[in-house]
Amino acid sequence: MGIRAGTRRLLACPFRKRGVVHTSRYMHVFKRGDYVDIKADPRIQKGMPHKYYHGKTGRVFNVARRALGVTVNKRVRTRIMAKKISVRIEHVKPSRCRDDFIKRVKENQRLIEEAKKNKQPKPQLKRQAAQPKPGFFVRTDKNKPQLIEPIPYEFII
Repeated sequence: MGIRAGTRRLLACPFRKRGVVHTSRYMHVFKRGDYVDIKADPRIQKGMPHKYYHGKTGRVFNVARRALGVTVNKRVRTRIMAKKISVRIEHVKPSRCRDDFIKRVKENQRLIEEAKKNKQPKPQLKRQAAQPKPGFFVRTDKNKPQLIEPIPYEFII
């Protein structure tokens, strides 16, 4: 049992995705506080995170020349611990986990400014739980209900 045990499929490049890492992977600027998705790239063994962190999302707490310090939550028995790991840039990508939240904040700000400009009360901006769908009647004019029954068993000699 080694550190990469049980990773034949996990740490394998997909079909037609092998080869040299693209330079755009290195050009992305990461800042402290950014959310990143950890996805180990098998083409580069240096700075590869442990297989447990593959697929996890963390927050950048340190930026070095070639690596990032990422805080990731890890469940250890009954508690969740914040683990700080150092990962090279090839093994992380910007996370899209906050895109919907940021879009919602901008939209809410726009609605508040419109309400102020039109001198209207502040709009209701909290998200509402999905309500049950309204009831309806199923029409059987064109499609008559069919009676389904099992086919009797016939013994063949």
